[in-house]
Amino acid sequence: MDRPLGPLYAAGFVTAFGAHSIAASLGGYTEGEHASLLTLGILLALYDGAEVVLKPVFGALADRIGPRPVLFGGLVAFAAASGAFVLAGDPALVGVVRLGQGAAAAAFSPAAGALVARVSPQRRHGRAFGGYGAWKGLGYTLGPVLGGALITLGGYSLLFTTLAVLALLVVAWAALAVPSVPPLPRARQTVLDLARRLTQAGFLRPVAVLAGTTAALAVGVGFLPVVGANAGLGPLATGAAVSLLAACAALVQPFAGRARDAERLPERTGMAGGLLLAAAGMALATVLPGLAAILVAAVAIGVGTGVATPLAFAQLSASAPPERLGQTMGAAEVGRELGDAGGPLLVGAIASAAVLGAGFGALAAVLAAAALAVTGRRPARPDRPPSRA
Repeated sequence: MDRPLGPLYAAGFVTAFGAHSIAASLGGYTEGEHASLLTLGILLALYDGAEVVLKPVFGALADRIGPRPVLFGGLVAFAAASGAFVLAGDPALVGVVRLGQGAAAAAFSPAAGALVARVSPQRRHGRAFGGYGAWKGLGYTLGPVLGGALITLGGYSLLFTTLAVLALLVVAWAALAVPSVPPLPRARQTVLDLARRLTQAGFLRPVAVLAGTTAALAVGVGFLPVVGANAGLGPLATGAAVSLLAACAALVQPFAGRARDAERLPERTGMAGGLLLAAAGMALATVLPGLAAILVAAVAIGVGTGVATPLAFAQLSASAPPERLGQTMGAAEVGRELGDAGGPLLVGAIASAAVLGAGFGALAAVLAAAALAVTGRRPARPDRPPSRA
């Protein structure tokens, strides 16, 4: 691992671990506080909602002042929000704290993505983003397990203390290892210029891939246990399937990125193939019964999303104007968040009206359509260099 990339990968782990370690335990929290399911839904949505609204804002700020201070500020704010919960000692503040954590993550997440691109040679962007995605995947995987263990040992105070200390450690590491990356000269940009750039194929295709892979992961994690339960499987077997899916998604990303950098895996081929493999996993999950089929489906979804994700990030960073990289990454992260929410909503809505298999089939069709769209004409690279504002 390159020296500057280590703390950036750790920042990706922090946002993923922070989101899922708390989210996985909120059901028990609301039950203990005798709160309604609506309250649970609001608490779950606060973190992602803050990210959707603020990531483009902080991404643009990273372009203006440089991504390094935005990374530091976001991590410090995340630690402060987590520490505030411990100091207040009031469980009712978990919603406010979660909103603050989401706002902080909206700052340091796109800044970390922009720094991954800036400190890595373009020929190694696949490997760099593969590692970044793998560490985020590790945070998603370990969050529910370690979060539950920390709450069991010391309550929510221990969990939030751990998150605060973890964020501060990453800040210290980044201060030592991440070089100063000054903002680049930027051409003037009107709202029309921004709209035109964000509707070009060079942006929309990788963002569609990222939204699709995130939707597939969210549906796999949320609904494969339902498929298993309907087949008579217990929580241990269904939990193993979800863990297998998350592990495959995390482990495959660095290998896919290296294959892209070595020109063994073309970006468009890899992204389309990954989406099709995830779609096949969705279809398989409800066509064949039993544990073996669910495990194979989990592997297909995990490997498919793991292959497509770093290639999409690499194409996105290559096609974005370097001086607008933070803004581009922030806008792309919104696409991921929408996929994270939209995938489960699509499957859940169709399953409620028909059967679960129909919901899986609908998402498989969406993923296949996105794969076909990816195989179109290669997006043009932006002109270099930009004129000074």
